[in-house]
Amino acid sequence: MSIESKNNLPVVLLFGPTAVGKTALVEQLFVDSEHKFEIINADSMQVYRSLDIGTAKPSSELQRRIPHHLIDMCSPTEQYDVGQFVRDADRLIQDICSRGHIPLITGGTAFYFYHFLYGLPPTPSADVEIRESLYTRLRQSGREELFQELQQCDPVTAQKLHPNDTQRVIRALEVQYSSGKPLSSYRQSPSLRPGYEYLVLGLHRERVELYSRIDRRVEQMWAEGLVGEVRELIARGFTAEDPGMRGIGYREFFEAQRFEDESSDIHRPEIGSFTETMFDQIRAEIKKNSRRYAKRQITFFKRIAETEWYTPEESEAISIRVSDFV
Repeated sequence: MSIESKNNLPVVLLFGPTAVGKTALVEQLFVDSEHKFEIINADSMQVYRSLDIGTAKPSSELQRRIPHHLIDMCSPTEQYDVGQFVRDADRLIQDICSRGHIPLITGGTAFYFYHFLYGLPPTPSADVEIRESLYTRLRQSGREELFQELQQCDPVTAQKLHPNDTQRVIRALEVQYSSGKPLSSYRQSPSLRPGYEYLVLGLHRERVELYSRIDRRVEQMWAEGLVGEVRELIARGFTAEDPGMRGIGYREFFEAQRFEDESSDIHRPEIGSFTETMFDQIRAEIKKNSRRYAKRQITFFKRIAETEWYTPEESEAISIRVSDFV
């Protein structure tokens, strides 16, 4: 760490697309390190309780071996956004460094990493009335209509979002209505936030290899009981519109079968009536959506100019780089 940055707090960032091998590298390099690391989770779905298999949450054993933060902190009915993440990460880094430990932010939500590094755009604050009216429209007309409207008024933002990402679609429309300007017009300066000394590490693999790993991961989730996990969540009353249920690995079950009343936007699939063919289709959809998500992750991560890229097999080089930094 440079003399000029000695008053800055050190933070290591480790990211990469889904199934690239982040967890295995954490176990190999950071768990038994002579330096005491603590993990700040940067996966937008692992913040939700009871969503374990479908989010590839770190095992309880790994969480015992190295402290994890921002995991299992929200109900699937709650919203957790990038602003909350940045504020929580800032607070946790202060706490971790006060103990003489090193914060390690790791995960795959590129949006979180980007805004932690460069700050949040100066968008208008939340307008409760506008947001509630948009959620009313969501329940009445469905997410497709809202996404089509966003495509019309802010095509730049719409191109970056998945139509099922209801939370961000509504936020973009809220900004449009409250300010009269599209969300894409609010852009922050691409300069690093002060107060930290950053080490930004990115993991990558060849596309064919990555996609093969994604397919194997989905098969592993299925073998570990993903169907049972979703069945339990539905039995507890969670629906397709709950934030936790919108993630890949969960929303595909809701999309596979709807209530007979298609005018309702609250769907609880009756998993007991699913056929093997339907389960095969769901599994295939999860694989396809995961591969598409990985492609979007890679594109977004490339926007972070400070990234030092490695393959997971270059663990020795990564270890040396981390040791030099801390």
